[in-house]
Amino acid sequence: MYNLKVEKGFSSAHNLRGYKGKCEALHGHNWKVEVEIAGDQLGKTGMLMDFKLVKSKLSKILEKLDHKYLNDIAYFKKTNPTSENIAKYLYDCLKKKIPALYAVKVWESDNCSATYHE
Repeated sequence: MYNLKVEKGFSSAHNLRGYKGKCEALHGHNWKVEVEIAGDQLGKTGMLMDFKLVKSKLSKILEKLDHKYLNDIAYFKKTNPTSENIAKYLYDCLKKKIPALYAVKVWESDNCSATYHE
């Protein structure tokens, strides 16, 4: 099995609904997103997938989140914008474009992350 990872980041603000604590208030993060692709077959070029293609597809999705208030985005009006739910949102968006997608990890700080995969 081959795996490759691509990392990109975005900045946004959010607040957690129904949470009792500091994160209930409006605050922001410089998020890091790690996308993992997996497969057992390499293409004729010897690559699982071109890094450039993965970065491009991820960038288009992250543009919709960058410098935004996440609670105002349609998906997060009903779904609390936790790290876990952001990872699932990104996974669902990317899976349509990258069938070999294995997992999406979202880092909200240097030492706290959440991962979603099926």
